[in-house]
Amino acid sequence: MQNIELNDMNRRDFILTAGAAGLCVVAMTSLPRWAGAADIQAMIAEHVGPGTPVMEKVEINPPEKAETGALVRLPVKVEHPMESGNYVESVSVFVEENPRPFVGKFEFFPESGVVDMEIRIKMAKSSKVHVIARTNSGKLYGVVKKVDVAEGGCAG
Repeated sequence: MQNIELNDMNRRDFILTAGAAGLCVVAMTSLPRWAGAADIQAMIAEHVGPGTPVMEKVEINPPEKAETGALVRLPVKVEHPMESGNYVESVSVFVEENPRPFVGKFEFFPESGVVDMEIRIKMAKSSKVHVIARTNSGKLYGVVKKVDVAEGGCAG
């Protein structure tokens, strides 16, 4: 490869250099970023809908300290009727400090009978976990709980 002095740069070299720099910028913007408190609220609104959750009726029982973030058990229970016209239609889970905080959305029907489930999630590090339940009438209920993790599970 030959040394190119700045004065000797031709159009082809300039275009190649500019193109490589542009690809680097695109690659960096597509990397996951850590969500902050404001970002998590915007993400909750995006996935769950407008409104402020009432912090009741939703219960989570994660371990006091997870040995590894690669697999954290998260039992979720919602104390709400499950009858036609008045039921929990979805439960959404978010982990604030994960590169991608939205974990998932789980849908329910009156025929489900009860919202009592256990999921396993990855956590990059100790973080607040947000669980939001949405009823068919649009009411939001939720809980936020800090979960301690000994070592990361999805840091990349």
